[in-house]
Amino acid sequence: MVRSGLSTRSRPSALEEALARTMRGLASTRTRSLKPASAAPPDLKAARAHWASHCALCHGVGGAGDTDIGRNLYPPAPDMRAQTTQRQSDGELYAAINNGIRLTGMPAWGTPGDDDEETWGLVALIRTLPALDEDARAEIEQNLPKTPHQQAEDMEEDDFLRGGSQPPHHPEMHP
Repeated sequence: MVRSGLSTRSRPSALEEALARTMRGLASTRTRSLKPASAAPPDLKAARAHWASHCALCHGVGGAGDTDIGRNLYPPAPDMRAQTTQRQSDGELYAAINNGIRLTGMPAWGTPGDDDEETWGLVALIRTLPALDEDARAEIEQNLPKTPHQQAEDMEEDDFLRGGSQPPHHPEMHP
């Protein structure tokens, strides 16, 4: 560890691996038994938009954790479709999202407490990820945050459509 410093590029020590696995897997009896406060069905459309803006950067559009950031976290972002994730109770997933997980890169999201409807919506969405259909995937992709370059292209196009003088310039489409 001294030779490589604290870089996340080098393989962690056995102690750090064990600590990371333990931190990721900690769940109290109380969190395992948490249930949504509302009996209303979750708003999966809102959950997909939330996933796109908050979760996909690390976990990917489909939940595989196969993004540049997800792969380079330590421990890597988990595959949310995997049995190890899907076997967790709704309460455990809720607690991981709502409270974050120390020493893993997973931040706390949502409103503190056990009744954040957006977080419960994400739990319901995670349950759908192993069989995510193309329409749901496309909806998530459509809601992904745009880069500054994409935003500038959109502004050029909007300006042109409103009667601006120059057609939009898309160098990747017109070499």
